[in-house]
Amino acid sequence: MKARRKMLLILLALFVVPILISVATHRPAAATWSAASRESTGLAPDPAAAREAVVQIYAPNTFGWRGAFGVHSWIAVKREGAGSYVRYDVVFWGGSPYVRRNFAVPDGQWFGRVPDLLVDRRGPGVEALIDRIEAAVADYPYRETYRTWPGPNSNTFVAHVGRSVPELRLDLPPNAIGKDYVPLSSVIGRPPSGTGVQASLYGLLGVIVSPVEGAEINLLGLSLGADLFEPALRLPGLGRIGWKSPPR
Repeated sequence: MKARRKMLLILLALFVVPILISVATHRPAAATWSAASRESTGLAPDPAAAREAVVQIYAPNTFGWRGAFGVHSWIAVKREGAGSYVRYDVVFWGGSPYVRRNFAVPDGQWFGRVPDLLVDRRGPGVEALIDRIEAAVADYPYRETYRTWPGPNSNTFVAHVGRSVPELRLDLPPNAIGKDYVPLSSVIGRPPSGTGVQASLYGLLGVIVSPVEGAEINLLGLSLGADLFEPALRLPGLGRIGWKSPPR
């Protein structure tokens, strides 16, 4: 009994301590929404120079105190020869339906936060991926529903696309709260990368075992785990810490 209690306390500490560190070290990017930058970061290739098809997925920390806990993710696509991108987000402001098209520039700061580039696909075969991405966007089941916690939210949306297009091998960070939100009909299924297996109860309790995400435990929307293929810790609040290959 004592050993079991000790293990539970250790597990609880592994969830709580990273959150406390994240809260203690987090600094808002700007004092107000209106003062925060949404300018381009230059991460998306210029359509005038890059005629090839492009798919990119971004994830910066959210604005204000929420940034100590999670990220907001979105998808940007450009078809071959197109002169502009199409960006897809789920955004709460403005009411339902919550899926937004071109809410902002494709590679913009998220209210002062420079995003991490999670996926960067270009060239042959990407046009077909865009077809399937846009089909998954149209098929997103929560267009009229939004909840910051435990989902469905922006990360639920991007995870849905990742599951629908496993060739993206999308690795949403562990602090992408909402990525594990799935309906009861999909308690056992695929994680956001589309590889391996996930068991999840509304994103409140679950596990992931995958060659992309590694191994994760989800508790109340917070994820804790490790990646052995690309050595890294996956921590609530702090995100993924360790080896990181260039986005693919």
